[in-house]
Amino acid sequence: MSDSAGGGESGGVAATGQDTEADNEPPHRAPLLFEGDHLQLGELREEGAAPAAKRLRMSGEEHGQGRVAEPVMMHGETPAQAGLLPEDSASPAQRTGEPTKCEEKDQGGEEVPVSDRGEDECHENGNGGHDAPLDEGETKSEEELNANGSADSPSDGQHLGLDFTQNPQMLTGSWAEYSSLPENYLKGCKWAPDGSCILTNSADNVLRVYNLPPEIYSYNWDLLPEMSPVLRMAEGDTIYDYCWYPKMNSLDPDTCFLASSSRDNPVHVWDAFYGEVRASFRPYNHLDELTAAHSLCFSPDGTQLYCGFDKTVRVFYTERPGRDCEERPTVVKKQGQSGIISCFGFSPCQSVYACGSYSRCAGLYSCQDGTLLALLPTRHHGGLTHLLFSPDGNYLYTGGRKDPEILCWDLREPGKVVFSLKRNVTTNQRIYFDLDVSGRYLLSGDTEGVVSVWDTQTAPPEGNEELLQPQLRYQAHWDCTNGISIHPFMPLIATSSGQRQFLWPDDSEGDSASDSEGGEAVMSPQEIKQDNALSLWWAGPLGPATDGNQEPNTLAVEA
Repeated sequence: MSDSAGGGESGGVAATGQDTEADNEPPHRAPLLFEGDHLQLGELREEGAAPAAKRLRMSGEEHGQGRVAEPVMMHGETPAQAGLLPEDSASPAQRTGEPTKCEEKDQGGEEVPVSDRGEDECHENGNGGHDAPLDEGETKSEEELNANGSADSPSDGQHLGLDFTQNPQMLTGSWAEYSSLPENYLKGCKWAPDGSCILTNSADNVLRVYNLPPEIYSYNWDLLPEMSPVLRMAEGDTIYDYCWYPKMNSLDPDTCFLASSSRDNPVHVWDAFYGEVRASFRPYNHLDELTAAHSLCFSPDGTQLYCGFDKTVRVFYTERPGRDCEERPTVVKKQGQSGIISCFGFSPCQSVYACGSYSRCAGLYSCQDGTLLALLPTRHHGGLTHLLFSPDGNYLYTGGRKDPEILCWDLREPGKVVFSLKRNVTTNQRIYFDLDVSGRYLLSGDTEGVVSVWDTQTAPPEGNEELLQPQLRYQAHWDCTNGISIHPFMPLIATSSGQRQFLWPDDSEGDSASDSEGGEAVMSPQEIKQDNALSLWWAGPLGPATDGNQEPNTLAVEA
C-alpha cells in the first residue's frame, strides 16, 4: 500500500501550513492510469475486489493523534438512486455501528453513496455533473422513480424542486470548526457533482469535506446535529482556487478527487476518500520557476484541467501529471484579453469556454485550440471573480470584486447585456453566485450577509437591458455571505460566510480608517459581528415535522 495519509509528501490531513509536496518530485503514489472516464489508482485497489467497494482506510495522523486503519464497508447492492435513501442513507461508518458524529474519526472522505447519473450531462465549472429535474412539471428521472417514496422521505419535496415563495429554512451547519483559530473565515463552498458531500475553503488554508447528513433524507430535522468534517486537506499557503472532478461519483472511489491551487505550490489533486495527494501538475514560467495557478477548472468530460495565469491559460491532461501542458496565451500581438485569468466556465452545449480576468473583461475561446472567439466589452467596475453559463448555453453571467452588479450577457449577440442584478459587494473577496439546474433561479450572497434570489424568467422578453429585481431576499448570515452552492438535484442550498476584519489600532488613529488595505471596513472590536460558518438551507416544500419551525435567524429583508 502507499504512504499514510499524514506523512511525508502526501500532503494529507497535516497541520496547517505544512508544505505538502516537493516542487520537483512526484507524489509517492502509483501513476494515474486513464480508463474510460475514470482515473484508476492501482495501489488503492486490491485484486479481485469490486470496484465500488471501499478498502481498508489508510492510517494517518491528525493533530498529532495516531489513527489505526479500520475497515470501511459498503453494501454490495446498489442503494436507492438519486440520493433518496430511506434505509441506506446513513454513511457506511454509521451502518457498521460507528457513532454518527465523526468529528475526529477521519473517515477518509466517506460519502453517502449515490448513483451514477447521466454521464452525458455536464455543467460549467465542474459543479454540475448529474442533473435531475427540479422544476414543477418536469418528468422524474428513472432513478427517482425507483426510489422508495416512504412517508418518512421528503422525496416529494425533492421532485418539486426549489420553492422561493417563503424563506429557506436553516437545517444545520458547521461553526465550531472555524472558531478555534482567530478570523478563520470561509472562502466559499461547493457541492460535489453527485451531491453526496460538500467542500469548503477557509482562511487557515484547509479544504474540508462534509458528508450530507443522513437525517436530511427524513423530516426529523429537529434531530440534526452540527456538522463535522470527515476530511481535512491542508495546503501550504493561501488557496487561490479549487474544483471537483466533474465525473465524481462516490460509488467509484477512483473518480472521487478534486484539484486545488495555492501560492508557491503546484496544483494538487486530492483523493476525496483518503485526503492524500494523488498527483501534482507543476506549471513553470519563462524563467523555469514554479508558478501557481490563480484559477482552476476541469473540462466537462474531466480529461483536461485548465489553469489561469497572467495573460495565459495552461491546459494539463488529467491522466498525465507533471509539467507537460499546452500553453494558450490570451494576448497575441498585443491583442486579446489581458490581466490574470481569474475564473473559468464551460458551455454545456458547445465546445466553448469563457475566461474572466482581473482586467474587468471576459473572453470566449474554442476548446479545441484556445482560439479567441469573442471578447466581451469592459462593463464591470472591478476584476471578474466568477462566471457561469446558463444551462442552454445562450447566456453568460459575470460578477466582479467591488462591483455591485452581476451582468447577464446574450452570447447569441456577443456584447449585449440582457439585464443586470444588483448586489452589495464592497470587498475584494470573491463572492460566488450559483444557478439552479434549470437556469431559472440565480442566487448570490453579499457583504452584508443577505442572500438574494432572482427569477431570470421574469426578465423582459425583448431583452432590453434593465435592473432585474430579486424575488426574495433573506438574512442568511450576520457577516459576508461569500459562498453559495445549490445541490445538484435536491432543494438544498449551502452558504459560507466570513471576511477579514480590520480593527482600529487606537482611537487617536481613527483617521487611518480610510487608508485601510483594500478599502475593507474598519471598525472597533465591539462593532464586529463575526460569523464564520457553513450553513445548509432547505428551499423546498416543508414537511409536517417542520411546520412552524422556522429558524429565528432566517429573516426577511426588505427589497
